Amino acid sequence: MTEDVARYSLFARGIHWLMALLVFAMVPAGIVMIRIGGGPLQNWLFDFHRSVGVLLMALALIRLAYRVTHPPAPLPAEIPLWQRLAAKATHVFIYGFLIINPFVGWVATSAYGAKIPVFGLFTMPAIVAKDRALADQLFSIHLVLGILFTAAVLLHVAAALYHGFIRRDGVLQRML
Repeated sequence: MTEDVARYSLFARGIHWLMALLVFAMVPAGIVMIRIGGGPLQNWLFDFHRSVGVLLMALALIRLAYRVTHPPAPLPAEIPLWQRLAAKATHVFIYGFLIINPFVGWVATSAYGAKIPVFGLFTMPAIVAKDRALADQLFSIHLVLGILFTAAVLLHVAAALYHGFIRRDGVLQRML
């Protein structure tokens, strides 16, 4: 790592890795929960997925507020412009997704008529009346956004690994 590459703050790194851990638990839970038959495991997976979604939405808002008030150091000057733009676009999409898609899931679940208990601590209020047609549409949107999000996360991870192990330009080390 070059000495002129500034690391993210401890808070920024901590919340990044906490959110990464939650995403890497929630996405597989979401995939499995819609593919298995009904029963206790499926119910647990739905509750887990919804709980983590609520937590991620809150953490994303906190993280976004922190990032706005504590902008990260710029990328090293030798990073090509197209990579800077790709990084910016990917970060914007990931932040947007982590706020919008949990909200879409909340509305869809409300329209479906299901409750959203958050780790057994409290229950999110329904924000729309029961409407199965609306729920079906919103769950479809939620799924498509989830697939796009997964692609963006994989791109983000691949870029980080590329910078860390191939270019060795300090970009990965900023978040470690």
